[in-house]
Amino acid sequence: MGFFKLQENGTNVKTELTAGFTTFLTMMYIVPVNAIIMSKTGMPMEALITATALITIFSTVLNGLWANTPIAMSVGMGLNAYFTFGLVLGMKIPWQTALGVVFLSGMLFLLLSFTQLRVWIMKSVPTDLRRAISAGIGSFIAFIGLKSMGMIIANPAVLVGVGNFKNPNVLLGVLGLILVFAFYSWKIKGAFILAVILTSVIAWVLGIAPYPTGLFSFPASPSSIVLQLDITSAFTLSLLPVIITFLITDLFDSLGTLAGVGYRAGLFKEDGKELQKTLEVDAAATVAGSLLGVSTTTSFIESAAGVEEGGRTGLTAVTTGLLFILTLFMMPLFKAIPENAIYPVLVMVGVLMFSELSHINFKDTATAVATFMIVIMMPLTFSITNGLAFGLISYLIIKLIKKEFKDINFGIVFLTFVSLIVFIVQ
Repeated sequence: MGFFKLQENGTNVKTELTAGFTTFLTMMYIVPVNAIIMSKTGMPMEALITATALITIFSTVLNGLWANTPIAMSVGMGLNAYFTFGLVLGMKIPWQTALGVVFLSGMLFLLLSFTQLRVWIMKSVPTDLRRAISAGIGSFIAFIGLKSMGMIIANPAVLVGVGNFKNPNVLLGVLGLILVFAFYSWKIKGAFILAVILTSVIAWVLGIAPYPTGLFSFPASPSSIVLQLDITSAFTLSLLPVIITFLITDLFDSLGTLAGVGYRAGLFKEDGKELQKTLEVDAAATVAGSLLGVSTTTSFIESAAGVEEGGRTGLTAVTTGLLFILTLFMMPLFKAIPENAIYPVLVMVGVLMFSELSHINFKDTATAVATFMIVIMMPLTFSITNGLAFGLISYLIIKLIKKEFKDINFGIVFLTFVSLIVFIVQ
């Protein structure tokens, strides 16, 4: 195993395989969760299951071989919800055009990965605003999860209200929420997928959802969504803010994950070579994912589970990726999972992303106002793009009012200008 430099990284084959299996358990949930979320666009769920598994295998194995880091990748939570509920259902954009948006943002990310522009964008946006973006996306996808479960519903008098808790499906969602909270609090490996499976079993036993017709089958063909992206329709001025939003969110999400997982375990050397290569794979995977028919691919924070088990090299990632081959054959099981066993996971992921608020300096007025606008406007407008626009614009205005010009750079001005397009072209 000299290729992975196991001895040099202070690990061995057994440790790496165990770490890879641990990461697989913690992020296996993404296959049914992403398929159910994106199927709301009208895309066939069977094809989405296959495509999600394939992009996870491709990106994770590629990262293990190219970057030699134990980072697993798959379709990112948050942007898949925005793809579905924000773009396709909210803005009435065909899913083919939305895939074109993902492709263009991925190509930009890929180009940035080979230049210093990536560093420029990262440094242009203050750390606290990056954390606010994460928290805002967390509140957005948690809102979607609660709405989809029926725990909150539309109310003409006050916009939203409490759902019908006498409905068995709503109660099933509540049970799933309790289980995912409990399993995560107890630090159980594979907490998300365990909560999904247990909630599903209860639904099957109680007759709330039909039993699966089987456990395994041959993979469904993803041909109905492969290469169906519409790049021409996506390449318009009105969708430029959306493309930039996907780009920025993917970049910050990836850098945040890699910083949290990688630097703690000493995965990235001072020359940044491993980090650079991991970002290159992340960007290439997003482009490949759009061709396969799925939303933005990103580095998964669940990789931390494998790192905690001692995973230090690409062998961990390769192991995780190869294990995802199993999910290609689990179609009957995934199709039988009731939606309200899935949406509690969205809420829990939202909680984890929302926790970024604890690190923000609210003593700075511009940061406090921008953070509030980002976090509150993303769910209220059902748009990550709108929330980001309100945050950046308010940040720049307050910095100008307070004459704190040292905190204003060309990057902030440029991104704020792009954000203004959101309102100009409406």
